[in-house]
Amino acid sequence: MTNRPRSARPTIYDVAREAGVSKSLVSLVLNGSDLVSEPKRDAVRAAIGKLGYRPSRAAANLAADRTHTVGLVIDDFSNPWFVEVLQGLRTVLDPHGFHVAIREQHRVDDRLVNAVEGFLDTQVDALVIAGEPGHDFDDLGIPTVIEGTRLHTVRGADHVSSDQELGVELLLRHLQSLGHTRIGHVTGVGGAARRRLEAYRRVMATVGEPPRYAGERNATNEEGGYAGTVELLRRHPEITAVFAANDTMALGARAALREVGREVPADAALIGYDNSLLARSRFLDLTTVDNRGFDVGVACGEALLRRLRDPAAPPADVVIPSRLVVRSSSASAPR
Repeated sequence: MTNRPRSARPTIYDVAREAGVSKSLVSLVLNGSDLVSEPKRDAVRAAIGKLGYRPSRAAANLAADRTHTVGLVIDDFSNPWFVEVLQGLRTVLDPHGFHVAIREQHRVDDRLVNAVEGFLDTQVDALVIAGEPGHDFDDLGIPTVIEGTRLHTVRGADHVSSDQELGVELLLRHLQSLGHTRIGHVTGVGGAARRRLEAYRRVMATVGEPPRYAGERNATNEEGGYAGTVELLRRHPEITAVFAANDTMALGARAALREVGREVPADAALIGYDNSLLARSRFLDLTTVDNRGFDVGVACGEALLRRLRDPAAPPADVVIPSRLVVRSSSASAPR
């Protein structure tokens, strides 16, 4: 028998030969099977350590017909809230050998490049859709979680979200406690923005104030926040507070307020939504709703693992309570 050259990478056959067992038994040990006796398991582990063997991920994927990849669909790379969702997702999936790939929904020449369909073409094992899917989908045939409130959905998918209605109610009650009644709202496109607009209208109706909002067709980014606030101030110059649909939009809202000589919070309170890294910056120091992106990511990962263990389980609907984080951007209404 020809000895394996020292420079060659050890194979599973080398491990089996060193341990005095079959290749199939080595595979069982590598896959964590409890069907192997402790003495043989120890012999295989000792052989792996001695030879410096590392399993081939590509070979394992081919054998199991899996890529060990979870796709994460987002709307906007510039929104830092998605970073926290990703961190939570990885916290759950990393110990199980899954890696997370990210795609952004975007348009080229007015044509939607659909990230969901792109992931299906690359045969990911599961999907987390934390953006607009683009259109309604039938069951995709792999574990799928819809994060948040979306205009479209995936039939059979699990659903994880923070409590949008609670978040909006908390921020508006906070502003009202500071004496603000003429509260404007900067909204945008998408299911999450629409849900927050609906909650805003409902709460304002309970206190007998007309809704004052703008930006329904704008993107939910900094530019959309700026444009929406310019429009809002033109329509309703009497407002004393601005609620932006997310923290990134609040950044644009602050610029628009400053352009007309209204400083935050002396001349107008400003509140965002998400409690992203932007909200925590010294520049904005933004009062905002913490919709707990990290916890949402953890819940999405746990939902995927449940689905992988039991594909026939009914879809789950997980709602995580939101909370208000008060910072210096909100103060008493000017007299």
